[in-house]
Amino acid sequence: MRPPTPRTPRSRRLHGKVAAAATAVLLTLAMAAPAASRTEEPTRSYEVTGPRTAAQRTAVAATGASVDAVRRGSVVITADAAQAERVRRLGYSVRVLPGPPDRSDGRRAEPFDFPPADANYHNYAEAMAEINADIARYPSLMSKQVIGKSYEGRDIIAVKVTGTGTGTQPAGDGTAAAAARPEVLFTHHQHAREHLTVEMALYLLKEFGSKYGSDARVTKMLDSRVVWIVPDLNPDGGEYDIATGSYRSWRKNRQPNNGSSARGTDLNRNWDYKWGCCGGSSGSTGSETYRGTAPESAPEVKVVADFVRSRVVNGKQQIKAAIDFHTYSELVLWPFGWTYDDTAPGMTKDDHDAFAAVGKSMAASNGYTPEQSSDLYITDGSIDDWLWGNQKIFAYTFEMYPDSSGAGGGFYPPDEVIDRETARNRDAVLQLLENADCMYRSIGKEAQYCR
Repeated sequence: MRPPTPRTPRSRRLHGKVAAAATAVLLTLAMAAPAASRTEEPTRSYEVTGPRTAAQRTAVAATGASVDAVRRGSVVITADAAQAERVRRLGYSVRVLPGPPDRSDGRRAEPFDFPPADANYHNYAEAMAEINADIARYPSLMSKQVIGKSYEGRDIIAVKVTGTGTGTQPAGDGTAAAAARPEVLFTHHQHAREHLTVEMALYLLKEFGSKYGSDARVTKMLDSRVVWIVPDLNPDGGEYDIATGSYRSWRKNRQPNNGSSARGTDLNRNWDYKWGCCGGSSGSTGSETYRGTAPESAPEVKVVADFVRSRVVNGKQQIKAAIDFHTYSELVLWPFGWTYDDTAPGMTKDDHDAFAAVGKSMAASNGYTPEQSSDLYITDGSIDDWLWGNQKIFAYTFEMYPDSSGAGGGFYPPDEVIDRETARNRDAVLQLLENADCMYRSIGKEAQYCR
């Protein structure tokens, strides 16, 4: 485990913010909070006892609830009262669970910041500052692009990390060596309440930066790969989730929905592959899994999709593999989500076997459970299905700590676990980088597919 990253004391960071920014934050809070209380029907977490099969869990999700964790003989959902009642009508026992934890620690909460007991999590401004500091510290290794804006106008960035081949200087975009390098994409924070995923992005940047040139495995990978890290795909939702200084269990983005008082689109149901095809998302604006009005109708999804499409050079996608980080349940998942079948149009047996072989190997290193996404329940319009089905990128979802019991805090694990749970994925990330040049090597078919 890496030693904890030194951090500026919370009091100094708060008092060091300029007055204009503080005023803007408070004005935003004053305007947003009343509107939210008037327009958005409250949701709660429930444990649903009875569903045991993927089909039964899909039926639960079809009520408009989001399935947050799959347990033995039960699932945890987020739902409003009407959705919970629809689940009851399926014949299942539905029990209300406690709300998000109170981490105030007896201290006053600051608006748009984490509760005092979780001060080591990074809000949006702090995360961007950490990233800028890393880029300044390792300018020959890292660079940043603003690839677009969120609905509320926050920057969505992609950080490029790549070495030179000597461990000292960058290869640069113009060299043949750089052009030949397989690219790997790591995306984080599609769902607003999954803040540990932003910490995962910050860990990767620090690990790559601090170990390049001294750790042989990291150095070899960065000298032969291009890594792209999108640390925050849903900054608006993440800021809204902590806008009051406590947790709101918000999932979606903050985009209004015309003709509805319900706000937000589930970004991971808005991708342009099998969008809305198969009962794996909702057309209701009030649902936690609302898929939007059309594929890529959420600006954040379009920004990242456009970035991925921009990596097609001379007709060939340069990104070969990807991980989309989520919480929670400790899972390694691979496509497809839209069908229960292992193979389908766009997924051959060799494709599936390569996905499974690398996925199981990564899971063996981090202790997660490996499975096809639809083994849990059907989803459609998800990033992994789009990355593979549309771009032929070997894409995985990692559901991070805690396990499905949620005993470690569910969506809100305490900040004491950040270092341990991000470092837990170090080997798995390096495995994906090592396999990215030829994923079919994992099934002994390198000569057939990669030469």
